[in-house]
Amino acid sequence: MIKAIIVDDEHWNRDIIKTLGDWEQYGIQLAGEADNGEEAVRLIHECSPHIVITDMRMPGMDGIELLNYLQDEHPAIKVIVISGYDDFVYTRQAIKCKVNEYLLKPIDPVELNTALSKCRDELESVQEFSPTLNIEAFQIIKTYKPLLSAHYNELNEEGIRSAFKELLKQASDIDLESGGWRRVLQEFAMLLEELEFRNSLEPDKASPAIDWSRFASSSEAIRFLTEKYVSSTRKLVTHRKFSNRLNLNEIKQFIDHNFTEPITQEKIAGVFFVSKEYLSKVFKQQFGQNMTDYIQGLRMEQARKWLLNDDIPIKNIAEMCGYEEVAYFYRVFKKHFGIAPGELRKNNLQV
Repeated sequence: MIKAIIVDDEHWNRDIIKTLGDWEQYGIQLAGEADNGEEAVRLIHECSPHIVITDMRMPGMDGIELLNYLQDEHPAIKVIVISGYDDFVYTRQAIKCKVNEYLLKPIDPVELNTALSKCRDELESVQEFSPTLNIEAFQIIKTYKPLLSAHYNELNEEGIRSAFKELLKQASDIDLESGGWRRVLQEFAMLLEELEFRNSLEPDKASPAIDWSRFASSSEAIRFLTEKYVSSTRKLVTHRKFSNRLNLNEIKQFIDHNFTEPITQEKIAGVFFVSKEYLSKVFKQQFGQNMTDYIQGLRMEQARKWLLNDDIPIKNIAEMCGYEEVAYFYRVFKKHFGIAPGELRKNNLQV
């Protein structure tokens, strides 16, 4: 039986998901519920689910942190995100973490059940829920994924060949279906897609999906993957030479669309896969203003407009402008305009 858990801080959302899902039809057992990421991690350790259905905005450990945890520690778990926010940060992180489906609230029962059906089919096709496959396969994945990622990003062709050579020693001429090798190789193929996405490499549309059945052994499949990685690394060398990998206008547009969210310079750097220090430096060079000051300026102007509407509590305005602490919002606002938010509202001043 395939097991699933639901993660959402609102109990009625969990109830809706439980009601709309055709669990018995797809052979899925609801193994538990959690109202935040920390509780979800505990539940995952307890019941080892095959599917996690999660919200993104939750107190404490949020959806983004949970996705990162699942990708690092439980790459075999299928993930369905159900969020009330069609947000660039969330969708990009979902793509990065290879989420199976990203659904928006209100939940469409057809979309939910289609997602459950796909997850069921994928699980059954690779038999991930069989405990006999997981231990060896997951240990290999956990060992080699960070190694391959590092070699790829460093354009270290020799390091890539060396890593796959070590894999060949373990694989020998084992049949591709035995010991979870098909699962291992699928993970490394998906890792390459992720690395190419992160580095803004266009996918090869002429290249069909890998048909693992055409390989006589896991060794043959590993040699094939080796050449795919090496070829992609060489493409990346050319890409980095002839293209500007950091599109600052895209970053500025991202900020303009998301400044009311609790975004930080560090989070933005993570979204665009660059260091915070480098991003800060080139943003100021391009636009003549610190990124932090630019975000703050957008927030303050929006807050000023909202404050002229007496119906919106100041606490809500602070949250709507991306400030989680109202006291900090007050300090920033007064420093920016020379007047407290309450005074501006009281006097209906146009600052």
